[in-house]
Amino acid sequence: MRRAMSRRLPLTPVTTPLSSAQVRARVPLAERTTLRLGGPAARFLRATSAAELVDAVREVDAAGEPLLLLGGGSNLVVSDAGFPGTVVQVGTLGRSAEPLGDGLVQLTVEAGEDWDSVVAEAVAQGLGGLECLSGIPGLVGATPVQNVGAYGVEISQVLTSVDLLDRRTGRVRQMPAEELGLAYRTSVLKGTDRAVVLRARFALTSGGQSAPIRYAELARVLGVAQGARVPADAAREAVLELRRGKGMVLDAADHDTWSAGSFFTNPMLDESTLAGVLIRIAERLGRHVDVPTYPAGPGYRKLSAAWLIERAGFGRGHRGPGGRVSLSTKHTLALTNRGGASTEDLLDLAREVRDGVRGAFGVELHPEPVLVGCEL
Repeated sequence: MRRAMSRRLPLTPVTTPLSSAQVRARVPLAERTTLRLGGPAARFLRATSAAELVDAVREVDAAGEPLLLLGGGSNLVVSDAGFPGTVVQVGTLGRSAEPLGDGLVQLTVEAGEDWDSVVAEAVAQGLGGLECLSGIPGLVGATPVQNVGAYGVEISQVLTSVDLLDRRTGRVRQMPAEELGLAYRTSVLKGTDRAVVLRARFALTSGGQSAPIRYAELARVLGVAQGARVPADAAREAVLELRRGKGMVLDAADHDTWSAGSFFTNPMLDESTLAGVLIRIAERLGRHVDVPTYPAGPGYRKLSAAWLIERAGFGRGHRGPGGRVSLSTKHTLALTNRGGASTEDLLDLAREVRDGVRGAFGVELHPEPVLVGCEL
């Protein structure tokens, strides 16, 4: 794969201050998150070009105001009080492709593009590499921050570089993927305010074949051995079928999709910690229980958060106080808004599940979504 060279781009000039027509006050954020939860933003505006996005962020930073960058709202838990500063919604659009040679094509996409639409178009154009990431809600700009992954594929496997606005210097530069510290559901950008992703570049394969199918469940659905390649469109349809069965494809009529996706990350434990956890599991569930674990780098194993949640006594559809929130009826990793809920209702359920797993097995679960103005 060709590596993108780190280089500075010309400093985007600041044009004019944000006009009053661009900025709205007290905009409800519940209408802009997939959980349908969250109070209002004090100020709200939508940036429709990279230059406009850069100008908006620079102006808010120069004023010393709190800033929240909003994409598709699929990975946010916003407090009932809302956000006291300026919310800038990323609405930038644009895609282009160019050959890299050796059967590779570089796809360049603006941060505000809908992720699944990009995946669908790539598959339709005979490009492989993104198909296992089908059906994931959100925008392109969030995918490197989270190192989004599903069904055996992560963004780190296809990302070559991103263009970033460095909020400390106010400059725009291109950063190669190797400098982003991409790891399981994280990067050097996650949990910080240091930079804004403006666009991303991916190296995909031509010829219409998928990436190797590494995920056992997906391989079974496709009827192939792990490691095999299949037509990219077949892999996409199989992934969408699996995600729909777990309530992980957005559907306004299905409250199981009123969520932020998987609420907890799968815990990664070193070997000595894992040994103690396995003893506790055996004491609770019996010595012969089959505990699913997966490689997670040298000296580490990954446990299934969903498996732990279920074995700690929280089944699908488990409801929080008042019944306004629950675990999905299809997938125990998703915490869902059943209608009329508050963010605090959701956090109460998250705390109940987290504390229950800790008490049962001594494993601490950590939230995957970004918590804005609230905490567990």
